[in-house]
Amino acid sequence: MRERDVIGWDGTKIRAWQTEGEGAPVLLCPGVGSGPESWPSLTDRGGLLSWYMRGTMGSDRPVDERNISLEDHVSDAIAVLDEAGVERCVVMGWSMGVTIAAELALRHPDRVAGLLLVAGAPGDSFDAMLPLVPRPLRRIVGLTGAKLLRQAGPVLDEVLHRVPVTDATTFLLRHSGVIKPSSDPKAVGEAVGRFLQHDWRWYFTLALALGETPRQDLSPIVCPVTLLAGRDDVLATTDSMSVPVAGLPQARLRVLPCSHYLPLEAPEVVAAELDLLLDRVRSVEFATAEAFTPGSRSRT
Repeated sequence: MRERDVIGWDGTKIRAWQTEGEGAPVLLCPGVGSGPESWPSLTDRGGLLSWYMRGTMGSDRPVDERNISLEDHVSDAIAVLDEAGVERCVVMGWSMGVTIAAELALRHPDRVAGLLLVAGAPGDSFDAMLPLVPRPLRRIVGLTGAKLLRQAGPVLDEVLHRVPVTDATTFLLRHSGVIKPSSDPKAVGEAVGRFLQHDWRWYFTLALALGETPRQDLSPIVCPVTLLAGRDDVLATTDSMSVPVAGLPQARLRVLPCSHYLPLEAPEVVAAELDLLLDRVRSVEFATAEAFTPGSRSRT
């Protein structure tokens, strides 16, 4: 894997990363503060492109700290594609990165050949979480909790930056209910090690700015779409993912016995579903090309 810097629309330096080797290009829209360690089944796959969100893991914080809206993240995604010379590809999103991936497909359908949406709702993220909380209260509880955690950022820094990532702490985490035991201990340790080092006030500032995006209308999307939902996900309920795509002509939903950290708990499934989506995209593009080939009997 190699990293490089691209420049956002406002001059902010964005740290992008790309896996080396052969493979159809795939753009990964990250969850807030996540990196390649969260995708153990895909980092050996060539052609995977992504970036670190503004102010995290090597990407600069914008001079104007208001430039962390959904529009800014979509612009960063386009900058990553342009720098890599990728005109059109399958796009993935995890957690709040689902909102970015969906918006990219809505605003730039010519750049998105297919969508793989993992453990995240398309917009209105705070309404999508906490399935045990009554529906009218979910957004209030989620927003209030995120705002309180943002205020507690300096305290979280003092505590979490000092937590050692050992076999013992990884074991406890995998048996705490946050991440399921089906996850690989080494992969969890690598992901958690970097994650704990965030500036936590900034982390929750990013989450609040992106999470308050209204629920997106996905009806204009016509490319193949696959959704992977975690049955035990407390941050993105299955309904919050399935309802927005119910009317799409090429949507596929798979519910797995996983939590929000589905990419760590079922990495082989993620890889298999990505391959299946790439096959679907190739089939659609082949059929479209055939339909508009002069002399073709299927041409309309």
